Amino acid sequence: MAKYKAYPEYKDSGIEWLGEVPSHWEILSAKRMFQSVRTPAYKSDEQLAASQKYGVIPQSLMMQLNESKVMLALKGTESFRHVEANNFVISLRSFEGGIEYSQYTGCVSPAYTVLKNSKPISYCYYRYLLKCMPFIAALQSSTDSLRDGKSINYEQFSALSLPLSSVQEQNVIAAFLDHETAKIDNLIEKQQRLIELLKEKRQAVISHAVTKGLNPDVPMKDSGVKWLGEVPEHWVIKRLKHISPKVGVGLVINPSTYTKDEGVYFIFGGDVKEFGFDLTKTRRISPQDSNKLLPSRLNSRDLVSVRVGYPGITSVVTDDLEGSNCASIIIIRRGSYNSDWLCAAMNVWVGRQQVDLASYGAAQKQFNVSDAIEFVFPVPPINEQNDIADFVQKTLNKFDDLTQKAFKQIELLQERRSALISAAVTGKIDVRDWVAPSTQDVEEPQEATV
Repeated sequence: MAKYKAYPEYKDSGIEWLGEVPSHWEILSAKRMFQSVRTPAYKSDEQLAASQKYGVIPQSLMMQLNESKVMLALKGTESFRHVEANNFVISLRSFEGGIEYSQYTGCVSPAYTVLKNSKPISYCYYRYLLKCMPFIAALQSSTDSLRDGKSINYEQFSALSLPLSSVQEQNVIAAFLDHETAKIDNLIEKQQRLIELLKEKRQAVISHAVTKGLNPDVPMKDSGVKWLGEVPEHWVIKRLKHISPKVGVGLVINPSTYTKDEGVYFIFGGDVKEFGFDLTKTRRISPQDSNKLLPSRLNSRDLVSVRVGYPGITSVVTDDLEGSNCASIIIIRRGSYNSDWLCAAMNVWVGRQQVDLASYGAAQKQFNVSDAIEFVFPVPPINEQNDIADFVQKTLNKFDDLTQKAFKQIELLQERRSALISAAVTGKIDVRDWVAPSTQDVEEPQEATV
């Protein structure tokens, strides 16, 4: 915040979360700033939903934005509360900063508290203030129940203190934040797009290696598989059942019978990621039970592939997972092939499109072993499999590093956004002289490139 100036004079607000504020600002209790309104819903009111991301919006719009259905109350709405545009609503997740602003007229559940301002204010300014991190911290410390996910009531909210400056000053601060956060949001969006482009590029590079090899000068031949096209002349086309000595499925009986607090890992589909595992929440099974359940016991260099949910995501069993067990996932046993090469083939379009074609089910996609064993792959000699596996690992490392840098940049931008909002709404920086730049000075949006 070094590039922004401070106000000429400050005073102690007497409020921990506010600290020092500009000397001409007032400090009032929230009770004097906002009143709780309990107007019954009108028959014509549309149902509104309160969300952290979008504020208070019509449930029909929420359905569109989330691409999912929202449960509408078909009866009993006579107990709902009417909301006017420019009201604020205390939602059920106030421990995350759930005092949300509404641009819409409608009604909300009686579990929500509707707030109407008692004094002239800039709604945009208080929309920022009531979502800034210092205020959220004050909310969290106001009652222990917030940490249990319970809502804050009006009495608790009204006991908090809020700053008040002139509406004109509030409007300038809000306009400044609208402009500056829009720039930051644009930069975040570019980084998010870059992450998607990196993912696409990574898949393309690995797919080319798996289907065309690493030597651009090698003679090619028609694979005989329409969707596969040409492959190196000396490669052969094989079905998975002729590559791996056995393809099976993990434990299909009730796994809770074997779940323990300690032991070796008991892997489910959700634990398997592309080219790796997330074992932070993985259950356990005793080594003795794992050895008893031999058909689903895992050996180092086996492959496991998600069968239900996100079918086809595949990883290689590492040495430290030797002796673990699994449930409801496809097991591709190790054989006279390079496991990392086949894992790459399963994770890129060669394997994934075959999984997609074999998958069934509306709520949760899944595929069966009987389909998996018939998948076809272009198979290079073992020495080329080894080279391709090494190339894939280097590619993964390279793109993972670039992706992590993009995620880190997003994190830094989000921290800057949060800090800027907090500094402006609590008077730590003086933006009263700020003037919106002309459109000629606005940076043109740039396309993210890899």
